[in-house]
Amino acid sequence: MYSVTSPYDQGLLDVGDGNLVHWEVSGNPAGKPALVVHGGPGSGSSPGNRRLFDPEAYRLVLFDQRGCGRSTPHASDPAADLSVNTTAHLVTDMERLREHLGIDRWLLFGGSWGATLVLAYAEAYPERVSEIVLAAVTTTRRSETAWLYEGVGRFFPEAHERFLAGVDGAADPVGAYAARMNDPDPAVREKAAADWCAWEDAVLSTEGKGTPYTDRVDDTRLAFVRICAHYFAHGAWLEEGALIRDAHRLAGIPGVLVHGRLDMAGPLTTAWELSRAWPDAELHVVESGGHLGGEETRGLLLAALDRFAMGVPLLGRSPELGGG
Repeated sequence: MYSVTSPYDQGLLDVGDGNLVHWEVSGNPAGKPALVVHGGPGSGSSPGNRRLFDPEAYRLVLFDQRGCGRSTPHASDPAADLSVNTTAHLVTDMERLREHLGIDRWLLFGGSWGATLVLAYAEAYPERVSEIVLAAVTTTRRSETAWLYEGVGRFFPEAHERFLAGVDGAADPVGAYAARMNDPDPAVREKAAADWCAWEDAVLSTEGKGTPYTDRVDDTRLAFVRICAHYFAHGAWLEEGALIRDAHRLAGIPGVLVHGRLDMAGPLTTAWELSRAWPDAELHVVESGGHLGGEETRGLLLAALDRFAMGVPLLGRSPELGGG
């Protein structure tokens, strides 16, 4: 990975509805524009992502989606209005940021929820996207959310029982957690956030990466869970299967998809289906990889980003990597 770099420019972009979105730019001001779209939703941007991009080759943009990170108002405050925090709002924010920075076309990079948002933006504005690199591919279909918060519970029954107990066994646990995260009692919100994060960590427990969700503290954790539950309870305001159905809009955009076969949070089937619907995408399956990735995943992402920085074309689709 590349050395740590610091932003040379940053600011708060007024995107309307009382929201200010924090952004920062690092690398080479004359380099290839690229945008990192963080996961969560509600996680906030991670400076560590800069290390995947050659600072001599890229003009790298990071931003915090509405309600999290250094964007305001912060979703940890129950008074922050989430009715103006939807997938459509975030897509529009990204386009406003592109215009604000004077960028014509940019490479998009994202993982997990970030992959969903990248696809939503790229299908809305394909003419503004040069390449796409995605890890831990999701499209936030309701079926994917049902797997994460219900189906995968068959592998972690004791942890899933505790997750459901946190909302008194509600038939719609995600919706029930969303309601608790809007409760006026801070103790209710804090317990719901802790219970939600404990479940997220249980799903990732086979990856040996500790407890990344439980380790979030204070306002960071509250905003993350409140935004996650808000989006997943509403199916991210996307028609079921729309991002894969409309992947034909990505024709002509080179893409690299990297997904772990052992990803318990998001099974490989989504990345596979996307690769079949997107004619210009390469799918790389990491046989021992999970949702958080590891050395092999990082290597594939670095190789893809270095190739695109140098203008090297894709190697071509192959059947064993999801080609046709």
